[in-house]
Amino acid sequence: MNRGILALVSSIGCMSAGSLQSLADAMHIPHLFIQRAPFGTPRSSCPSTSHAQPDDYTLFVRPPVYLNDVIFQVVMEYTWQKFIIFYDTDYDIRGIENFLDQTSQQGMDVSLQKVESNINMMITGMFRTMRVEELHRYRDTLRRAVLFMSPATAKAFITEVVETNLVAFDCHWIIINEEISDMDVQELVMKSIGRLTLVRQTFPLSQNTSQRCVRSNHRINTSLCDPKDPKAQMLEITNRYIYDTVLLLANTFHRKLEDRKWHSMASLSCIRKGSKPWQGGKSMLDTVKKGGVSGLTSLLEFNDNGTNPNIFFEILGTNYGEDRGRGVSRLATWDPVHGLNGTLTDRKLENNMRGVVLRVVTVLEEPFVMISENVLGKPKNYQGFSIDVLDALANYLGFKYEIYVAPDHKYGSQQADGTWNGLIGELVFKRADVGLSALTITPERESVVDFTTRYMDYSVGVLLRKAERTVDMFACLAPFDLSLWACIAGTVLLVGTLVYLLNWLNPPRLPMGSVSSTTLYNSMWFVYGSFVQQGGEVPYTTLATRMMMGVWWLFALIVISSYTANLAAFLTISRIENSIQSLQDLAKQTDLPYGTVLDSAVYDQVRSKGMNPFERDPMYSQMWRMINRTGGAENNVEESKEGIRKVKYGRFAFVWDAAVLEYVAINDEDCSLYTVSNNVADRGYGIAMQHGSPYRDIFSQRILELQQNGDMDILKLKWWPRDSPCDLYSPVGTRKTGSALDIHSFAGVFFVLAAGVVLSCLIATVETWWTRRKGSRVPSKETQADGPSVRQDEPCHEPQTDIMLTLRPSSNHLSPACCATPLDSKLRHTFAIPSRTVFCQH
Repeated sequence: MNRGILALVSSIGCMSAGSLQSLADAMHIPHLFIQRAPFGTPRSSCPSTSHAQPDDYTLFVRPPVYLNDVIFQVVMEYTWQKFIIFYDTDYDIRGIENFLDQTSQQGMDVSLQKVESNINMMITGMFRTMRVEELHRYRDTLRRAVLFMSPATAKAFITEVVETNLVAFDCHWIIINEEISDMDVQELVMKSIGRLTLVRQTFPLSQNTSQRCVRSNHRINTSLCDPKDPKAQMLEITNRYIYDTVLLLANTFHRKLEDRKWHSMASLSCIRKGSKPWQGGKSMLDTVKKGGVSGLTSLLEFNDNGTNPNIFFEILGTNYGEDRGRGVSRLATWDPVHGLNGTLTDRKLENNMRGVVLRVVTVLEEPFVMISENVLGKPKNYQGFSIDVLDALANYLGFKYEIYVAPDHKYGSQQADGTWNGLIGELVFKRADVGLSALTITPERESVVDFTTRYMDYSVGVLLRKAERTVDMFACLAPFDLSLWACIAGTVLLVGTLVYLLNWLNPPRLPMGSVSSTTLYNSMWFVYGSFVQQGGEVPYTTLATRMMMGVWWLFALIVISSYTANLAAFLTISRIENSIQSLQDLAKQTDLPYGTVLDSAVYDQVRSKGMNPFERDPMYSQMWRMINRTGGAENNVEESKEGIRKVKYGRFAFVWDAAVLEYVAINDEDCSLYTVSNNVADRGYGIAMQHGSPYRDIFSQRILELQQNGDMDILKLKWWPRDSPCDLYSPVGTRKTGSALDIHSFAGVFFVLAAGVVLSCLIATVETWWTRRKGSRVPSKETQADGPSVRQDEPCHEPQTDIMLTLRPSSNHLSPACCATPLDSKLRHTFAIPSRTVFCQH
């Protein structure tokens, strides 16, 4: 400074730049600051940049940091909702505060993790401290990641996670750093798997190749301006800005000399008191601001606030794939004025699906995949909910497919030697492109294949047979308890006896000629007839008897009404209870055996949760003991159809996918099955693909569109209708629609009627026999006439058509004639004499 300074150029960090900025402002020395990030990490905004003023003597050669804006637009374009951010130890995490605020406003789930300098030790520590399920969840998180780190650290980190199998070919990582050279791009692509997107700063070149190495009448070294030259590729961005800054100052000095507005350099000192600022500093600052240069960083110029507004980013990307050394293509560009220019969606892939033929492997499972018709000599046609979803995707994306059933008819599980069988095995061995059925998404399967987003929720259910209604011939007696029936019978006998006694103690006054027939038998018959609301023929005229009968009729009315109402309820409502209403109830009991399909997702879920010593669930432990009896062969089946058949025709409970069981119960002909589920959709059904499949994202995007516009719900209602005649959740054999009462409900009534008819016939037979036997002992008229004695008071047996009047003398010694004279017709009309049997006294 003692010799004089025209301008100050610095390439340092933000902390040191603050001191130089204070010095430049105090001494009026133009300060051209070139920000340099430590150890090649991404830049963070310096505090002084955001508070730049027009009168400041510090000019910011490097443009402001726009990494937050770029990465946010890239993530939005990819429609990410969950991802993790890895950052270097040397990176200032405060640089992405704005980005985190934007993602939070969009509802994104973003995690942060710092990458230590010793990456191998960090990865080893995670394997040592994390449990298996935690590693699976962490591995799922690594499928989408953003890396804020230097290219060297990014290479080491990618190499380590690939070698430790923490990422698979379905991962998609974004690396953002302004300081990514072409050589870094090639090495990163070589070391990574899956899909890779790189965001770096770029510098537009002149379209005229002959003018690329000419900058403001100054020719640049060819090795520096040719982008294909290895030396130019190795040149750091910071050094490029240093070169252009020196070139800008040289042009400014030359212009000052030409304009003859040169101010001599003053000797400046911070120690000497009374040292004054440079008088020509303001003029030099204005000249630098007004100037500009086309250098290695394209156009270098400053705005009123002293910052360089010219910055451009390019976004490079690869497609999914397991082949290393893949090509990189330029997907889009970004600048502060126009934003994202281009699209990150692979349109070429979508267009290429028209004409693509996919080989689809499946497992038959109602109602997801079924054979619609099987004609000998013709290809099989398939139908089902999953087939409808696949057809909807095919119609939109334009591809065709060929479908076949897995040879072993299994979904797939990992064997002892590490290989996979079933549907998953077909994809692992690349014999199929797509796996489709009632296939659930599990962490174990995701480790070897890719899955689309779920197109239907999944939960575990139980299929059971409804309790059969037992035939009770005396169901008509069910409304009242046996003790109540006994009380009613005793009440009938008691009231009948009381009525007889009351009538006997105070006999009624009958009209002349009437004969009282009040007996214990008649009283009982009258009480019973009034109880069943049929009445009786014996009159009771005394006040006490009528009071007794009035109370009895009220009692009978209440009892009969209660019986009628309760009988209707018993005949229309089934009150059979079932003890199994949930998975917990099924696990607690041991009387009813249950099982599932071997080597299925349900089988693996029960086994993993029942045998895990760290997170052992009592319910799953009990279920595993039942399912694993005799090695699993006793209670488990090979196919779901076999399990459904065991439930329908035996004592068995089948644990399987709730959606499949609901379809079976809905379409059961006699509605004899019902389901019990846990109602917790912790998983889902997805479409499986090979690892690194390029079709996964576009399949997932189309599935989300089907769910959003309601088409997926329409497809579900086709196979799971809401107006099913069967009740899925009722443990008794009932239907939702009203059903007529059957013969079993009234069998007891008919039985009582038949018993009464038989008993009446038997009594009539005995009475007839008794009457004939008694009549055979009575002598005939001729025998009476010839016999030595005449029977007294023998009635006349001749039929009398007219009303006869027999005169009885007051004297008992007279014997009127047996033949009576008919009354005169006038007398017959005058007197109403009751017809009765007339006895003749001889």
